[in-house]
Amino acid sequence: MAKSTTVYICQSCGSQHAKWMGQCNKCGEWNTLVEEVLQKKAPRQAHIAPVRDTSRPVKLTEVSFTQEERMTTRDGELDRVLGGGLVPGSLVLLGGEPGIGKSTLMLQLSERIPRKVLYVSGEESDKQIKMRADRLADTNPNNYILTETHTQKIFNHITELAPEVVIIDSIQTLHTDSLDAMPGSISQIRECAAELLTFAKRTSTPVVLIGHINKDGQLAGPKVLEHMVDVVLQFEGDQHHIYRLLRAHKNRFGSTAELGIYEMNAKGLREVLNPSEILLSKKDEALSGISVAAMLEGMRPMLIEIQALVSSAVYGTPQRSCTGFDTRRLNMLLAVLEKRCGFRLGAKDVFLNITGGIKVDDPAIDLAVVSAILSSNEDIPISDKACFAGEVGLAGEIRAVNRIEQRITEAEKLGFEDIYISKYNKIKPGQYAIRVHGVGKIEELVSGLFG
Repeated sequence: MAKSTTVYICQSCGSQHAKWMGQCNKCGEWNTLVEEVLQKKAPRQAHIAPVRDTSRPVKLTEVSFTQEERMTTRDGELDRVLGGGLVPGSLVLLGGEPGIGKSTLMLQLSERIPRKVLYVSGEESDKQIKMRADRLADTNPNNYILTETHTQKIFNHITELAPEVVIIDSIQTLHTDSLDAMPGSISQIRECAAELLTFAKRTSTPVVLIGHINKDGQLAGPKVLEHMVDVVLQFEGDQHHIYRLLRAHKNRFGSTAELGIYEMNAKGLREVLNPSEILLSKKDEALSGISVAAMLEGMRPMLIEIQALVSSAVYGTPQRSCTGFDTRRLNMLLAVLEKRCGFRLGAKDVFLNITGGIKVDDPAIDLAVVSAILSSNEDIPISDKACFAGEVGLAGEIRAVNRIEQRITEAEKLGFEDIYISKYNKIKPGQYAIRVHGVGKIEELVSGLFG
């Protein structure tokens, strides 16, 4: 009979322990050890592909390199985040909140990409997937649906069908005969991911995995899962907003600084080609506390609207609240305004909001944040034809930011007439139609905006 072993596995980090303990001594989490019976069965059959013993040590100088041909997904936002498309033999992991649109995005991928695609679903029936596919405008005659959770049966169907792209929805629902653990456990996720990784590398077939996330927003399962895959994508957004953001937290074939933006509508996810226009709200009258920042997400310049509200503190302790911006950085900027510029904001509530429901970390938006706070504090509106791009230092100086030319060009393209930047950013005078104002300190910004 097969030999079975009982181990305790941490559901947070995936480490194994011989006995139960209240705290995992690897990651320090409490009450995360779960008992699992590992029954070693017969050796795993090679359902994936025949093994070729062709590896041998070679000199690095003798390795020939050719540019890997990518598979375009016909989705500009997804191709941008992936670095140009799917790489043959890559393993991609997509995570996100429940109901955010992960399955819709992958179904659109299977419908648009001009390849033979096998969509394996362990969560929905083929009729449910058909109902969702009928809402999408694109149709792929080579799109095949399989509702199965057993990896050995999935590989048997793959051998018969020979697809060019495989999509798994989701990795937490799969189970393999190699282990006698429950589906969704740490051991099953790790073993199933290893089988799919072996299949992808041996057959040069790209595999996309959909993964669940836990209550902390991290990908559920062992941390080694993120190390095994080639690309880790995160699908973000608020269910109360129509916009979704696609980011790459790990990418072995491209940059992790790119951002894809989608709009959720009745027909699925629509690509947003010009995000600056949707992130800038239309208003009939000038309002105080509103400014526009010229920021960068990866290689893409965008203009976003920043809203600030400064009011007298009703309670003893002033409130500092941010949406889409780092609260600690807001406190730093308020301290600079208090210490260096003499604005008495210590006894006032300050609320800051980045419109569109996105999160930004570009230091170039500091100047726009300061402008919005001062505008709300003085109750003087800022011209809707002015934007800002600059970093604020602890001494109150305006520091230069990178790729200022792209920021100015984007603002000029959207019809802005003035842009405030650091005077230490060297640009040629008369190069742009937009008026470029160089400031070195916050005092110069205040005199230029409010007189």
